[in-house]
Amino acid sequence: MTDGLADDLEDQPYETASFASKYGLSDKLAKAVLIANGPSRRACDAAASTYLRYVALRRERPK
Repeated sequence: MTDGLADDLEDQPYETASFASKYGLSDKLAKAVLIANGPSRRACDAAASTYLRYVALRRERPK
């Protein structure tokens, strides 16, 4: 059995400000991720996590 409240929240799209805050993104970048992947929270979370891993790898890469 699943938690109905958790399922309801998972179905709700993110607000730009809360998504940006959650991942430390600018509002502009957060909005782009949400538009490209929304309204699925799962898809948006995955996209943000992938983006942040990419940025971290780019910073670690020797020049």
